[in-house]
Amino acid sequence: MTRRWLAAALSGAAMMLTIATGAAFAAPEKAGAAGKPVRIPTAELARTPLISAPALSPDGNLLLATLGTPRESVLGIIEPATGKITPFRLPDGWEIASYRWAGNGTVLISAGKTTPWLDDEAYMTRLLAYDVATAKTRFVGKREQGLEGDDILYVDPDGKWLLLSIQRTVYDWPSVYRVELDGDGFKQVVAPRTGIWEWYADTNGFVRAGTGIEGDKWVMVYRSPGANRFRYAGKARIDDVKASLGLLRFGLDSDKGYILSSEKTGRDAVYEFDYANLQTGALVFEAPENDVSDFTLKPDGTGIKAAYYTDVRDRVVWFDPERKEVQDAIDKAVGEKEAWIVSQSRDGQKMVVLVTGTNDPGTYYIFQNAAGVMQRLAMVNEKVRAYKLAASKPVAYTARDGLKIPAYLTLPNGREPKNLPLIIMPHGGPYGVRDRGDYDPEVQLLANRGYAVLQPNYRGSESYGRTFEDKGAGQWGRAMQDDLDDGMDWLVKQGIADPKRVCIVGSSYGGYAAMWGATRNPERYRCAASFAGVMDVPRQLKYSRDFFINAKSARKWKDRVRGEQSFNLNDISPIGQVSKLSVPVLVTHGDKDQRVPLKQSALYAKALEKAGKPFEYHVYPGEGHGLTNPDNRKDYFDRLEAFLAKHNPAD
Repeated sequence: MTRRWLAAALSGAAMMLTIATGAAFAAPEKAGAAGKPVRIPTAELARTPLISAPALSPDGNLLLATLGTPRESVLGIIEPATGKITPFRLPDGWEIASYRWAGNGTVLISAGKTTPWLDDEAYMTRLLAYDVATAKTRFVGKREQGLEGDDILYVDPDGKWLLLSIQRTVYDWPSVYRVELDGDGFKQVVAPRTGIWEWYADTNGFVRAGTGIEGDKWVMVYRSPGANRFRYAGKARIDDVKASLGLLRFGLDSDKGYILSSEKTGRDAVYEFDYANLQTGALVFEAPENDVSDFTLKPDGTGIKAAYYTDVRDRVVWFDPERKEVQDAIDKAVGEKEAWIVSQSRDGQKMVVLVTGTNDPGTYYIFQNAAGVMQRLAMVNEKVRAYKLAASKPVAYTARDGLKIPAYLTLPNGREPKNLPLIIMPHGGPYGVRDRGDYDPEVQLLANRGYAVLQPNYRGSESYGRTFEDKGAGQWGRAMQDDLDDGMDWLVKQGIADPKRVCIVGSSYGGYAAMWGATRNPERYRCAASFAGVMDVPRQLKYSRDFFINAKSARKWKDRVRGEQSFNLNDISPIGQVSKLSVPVLVTHGDKDQRVPLKQSALYAKALEKAGKPFEYHVYPGEGHGLTNPDNRKDYFDRLEAFLAKHNPAD
């Protein structure tokens, strides 16, 4: 049934167009009476994306993607030429964390699950290899190893072998193994080294460097191309900018390479780098105001192919003239929408392009470079595109301490932007994450029902530079929460929001911020809603062992959350301060959540009940840290809509 439904949906979506004008990318809209938007059914907003995260095989003949059916999401391999679809499922209890091609015949799948660990639980990952020809799957790793089992350093372009960094046992430092994918070979090529947690390889598959912690020092070991032994390249204090080198990329025939560094400007930018002596060289590329988030090298490692950053939206700068020409042509064709080359064949002649916007869930196209023609592969959500969706716009306001807080504001269509009911919607994370102004069905639901929605990128959010990020350290539930309140005050001062009709809604850390906002400032918020929120901060820190596999990350994570060593995290935990709650809350969670375990919400619900607080609580069976079943998403949307209508009506 799954194969037939997907094949029919994808074949029905096909169309051809030549890149020429943005008119071909416009969506028809249903309009309501007197200019008011038609009410969008929650079932349409909750639809599973027909396709997401597609990846072309190196030869361009197969497409690997997450595929949506009416009831679930599955990993699938599509043959675009024939329409054949081969779905792949993991055993119960496991979730797909990521996937990629290894040559044209093997798919590497990172799978994760919660497992008993010491006196509690932790998140564990393992690596699987799926053979396309035989449809057989095998485990890639050792029978006994540490929690992290999917740290791939390199994959051979032909898919014959890879480099995998794992711990031999939970008590060892990581080793690096060469794993033969077309056989049973599993050979250690780099032995464990005390203090080194992360290993890095060049684009020839040669391990060049390792980083880790010695006491309060960040250290790097390094070796030149072809050398046998590693040597200490340098040390730095953990809080020194030299310890924040990111995305190590190596030249193939020298000690020269490239890095992301914030040392010189406070913002991550691409620099030339001498790995032999840890000397930062010339600036290669920097974004105007934001961090560079990623960059890719030319196949021979001699220069930069592309750099990526996010300001008010995601952006790419191509250094490859051919790719730049293609990107410019597609951008011109789609007008105000965004166009992304999300995957391409090795020869660059076939590409997958996503055309999307803040009020457009998007459409995937197959672009044939030689002909300049795009063939529509699939709309992400064809049904919802028929409605008039609300556009999000970037805004900024000043927090109480003078810090500029970027945000996105979505206003309901057909209503005067004056004294509107407001929903504050903080993003998850909270660190290393930000809102990007992308299409969001939950935002569209709220705007369609008449609410203004503010999504603040509070202090500590990624991409705004080192100073902005550091201002979030030790501010979980403190200044980070102030930033949300200050966003509300700004909209009230602008006359856009009604101060008596404000609620706060979020997921993961956003769910925590919602519950904590309602607890800390009941005079501000009429209600709050959480999905998969953290309710007991100390318990969550203890659970999140995946952060602690890397000692450097563990130290930074603990310091970021707690701040002063003497600070009591129970003082900013909703469950620890439940007696102070006085407004109604909606608490929801998936019972298979591997990131924030159900126990977080379950114990909070018990505490709410014991304290006699007004609350609603619902658990979604089979769901993880997000809702994958569209029926469950619809149920959540319905519950949220009813909850808000009861406690913060839009009309």
